[in-house]
Amino acid sequence: MTHSGNPFGQVLVALVTPMTADGEVDWPAVEKHMDDVITAGADGIVVTGTTGETSTLTDPEKLKLVEVGKSVAAGRAKIITGGGSNETAHAIELYKASEKAGADGIMIVTPYYNKPTQAGILTHFRLVADATDLPVILYDIPGRTGVPIKYETILRLAKHPNILAVKDAKGDFSEVSRVLNQTDLMYFSGDDANALPHLAIGATGLIGVTANITATPYRTIVDAVNRGDLAAATAEHKRLEPLVRATMTHVPGTVSAKYILHGLGRISSPRVRLPLVGPEEWEAALIEDELALVTDVPGADFSNFRPDRNAAAGGALPKVHGTTR
Repeated sequence: MTHSGNPFGQVLVALVTPMTADGEVDWPAVEKHMDDVITAGADGIVVTGTTGETSTLTDPEKLKLVEVGKSVAAGRAKIITGGGSNETAHAIELYKASEKAGADGIMIVTPYYNKPTQAGILTHFRLVADATDLPVILYDIPGRTGVPIKYETILRLAKHPNILAVKDAKGDFSEVSRVLNQTDLMYFSGDDANALPHLAIGATGLIGVTANITATPYRTIVDAVNRGDLAAATAEHKRLEPLVRATMTHVPGTVSAKYILHGLGRISSPRVRLPLVGPEEWEAALIEDELALVTDVPGADFSNFRPDRNAAAGGALPKVHGTTR
């Protein structure tokens, strides 16, 4: 299947999944948060990704997140389903179901824990891409999966008609440039701190965690790069840096994003599912110290920030485990 143009958007939010204090998905909060990030400038949302706690979501929860996303977006933003599985057969069925649920695209992560060879990675991606007509983003994040998608493998995958993009969390800018020169693949920055550097060498956009808190600066950066105004993009990048550091440095991004969103009064609970836990006292203190340095960032007003370390403490043990299918 041939897709013209960019079917994903440019400012994509790696969406957190708001939960209640007992670890159940807070569906009204999910709807509100989706609307918030779209209103703030996101033109794409990645649900059920790493930040969305895909490893501990059930398949019905993942599919409902797609359905809710499509309803809330109402054409204002693309809904991309992330995650997948390190079992190829399961990934195929999950993405087929996501397509039926209305997803606009899929993001396939490199099989994790198994540590397959490049031949195994190639086969996994090809079979999943074969199973759907949706446009595909490859997710290259060796820090989590244990194995990178090597350059030669990316070149071979680029020939698949459904594989249109890569989310890069590898940070190898020279490889990104090589792939952009050798293929028609789009690149999305998968590291919040590297969004502008990726865009500066030709990336299409970003898939960001900090964008849960405010997507507006990322919209400003992308729009500035699109019109060739690197000075404006750099100025916004600099203003955003303390918030990115607060979100991405001290604890997993999911944990810090929920902690910050709850402190801003935008979600009802900062709870995450085990084995993730809320920040310890010293980690929370470091996050708050970084937030004190955030000034003049559109959509990130911390004058009424009220963090609740007790509410964030520990992690939830849901009634139904995520691998139930």
